[in-house]
Parts: sequence; C-alpha cells; structure tokens
Amino acid sequence: MKDCPFCNPDEDKILWKDDNVYVIRDIYPASPSHTLVIPFRHFASIFAATREELESITAALRFRKLQLERSLAADGYNIGVNDGTAAGQTIPHVHVHLIPRFERDVDDPRGGIRGVIPERRTYPV
Repeated sequence: MKDCPFCNPDEDKILWKDDNVYVIRDIYPASPSHTLVIPFRHFASIFAATREELESITAALRFRKLQLERSLAADGYNIGVNDGTAAGQTIPHVHVHLIPRFERDVDDPRGGIRGVIPERRTYPV
C-alpha cells in the first residue's frame, strides 16, 4: 500500500527476514531494543494471517529473543498486537511488538499487558 510505513521497509533497517515477515526496531521504543515483527503482505488484522505467516512470526520472535539474550540481558518480555482502532492500532498493517522488560523498569509490573486498561491491571490473586 502506497502510504503504509510498513509496506516498503528500508533494507538497511531489517534485522531478520524470511519470505513472509521482517524484523525491525521500533522507532518509538517502549524499552531498549523494542522490536516489531511485520508481515510483508499488507493486512490489518492478525486474524487474517495465513498459517505460514503465523509460523514466520513465531520464528522471528524466537530469533529476536535469542539475539537479545546475547546482547541485552532482559529479565522478561511483553509480546503484543494492537488489533483494531479500539485496541490502539494506529497503523492498519499487522505488526507484533516484542518489548524487552527489566526488573524494576516499573514499580509494579504485575498484570503485564492487562495494563492497557489501567483499572483492570491488577486482580485478586
């Protein structure tokens, strides 16, 4: 798609790719080495991904995590997809976030991605 920032990736920015997806650093990182896994094919919802694209996304996430283990020493990761405008998706081209996390990067990380709705972040344990 002509105006889509993910449809024509800069080859110099690609960290890994296969026939279906590529991996780049997020230009607005939530943490050091925040990474995006992006299908080459333009589509808006992760639910429209083919089996092959989903397999490539998984392979890319594994590759990048192993790469980061050697260079970053993250203590954990958040993996997420904003699917639809109500979920916060601002670019209508599927992309999966791999966000390295570190002990004490926030006061209380419990609830993880549930924090997208702050009042639902915590729950009785």
